[in-house]
Amino acid sequence: MNNEDVLEIGQIVNTRGLRGEVKVNSFSEDSHRFEKISCILVKTKSGFQEYEIEKVSYSKNQVILKLKGIDHIDYAEKLRNFYIYIKRSELEKLPEGKYYIADLIGLEVYTDKNELLGLVDDVFNTKSNSVYVVRNNLGELRYLPGIPDVIKQVDIENKKIVVTLIPGL
Repeated sequence: MNNEDVLEIGQIVNTRGLRGEVKVNSFSEDSHRFEKISCILVKTKSGFQEYEIEKVSYSKNQVILKLKGIDHIDYAEKLRNFYIYIKRSELEKLPEGKYYIADLIGLEVYTDKNELLGLVDDVFNTKSNSVYVVRNNLGELRYLPGIPDVIKQVDIENKKIVVTLIPGL
């Protein structure tokens, strides 16, 4: 299994209790996604290991997972700091105009005048909209708001985004 077949959705950051539960920082906008999936992949030094989810609960801003076969704190401790993935085949279909951030990273960004601005380096959300961080070949960053006036076309298949630079960008 390679990284194109999976999507990173969180990181195990600690244990909870003595029965093997793990605390997860979710990278998903919808932390309740864990309730909709039956298993996760944990990327360890030796590769991906699949675990069935027995129970999902929440504590503060973290997801608490009870994984099948992890029944003691000592086993759960060994998973600390590892990242959690799900198979892309298990991802829910997103509505039109919505994308997984992992699919946007590395896309080439062109203006509507066909000028290459750089590659998408990151995408983060603010209260009002998402922001696309574009890095040019000199390492300079440009921040583009993820609004319809700016983001004109996203073509995941051809790894290209077309934008219109409005005044101030």
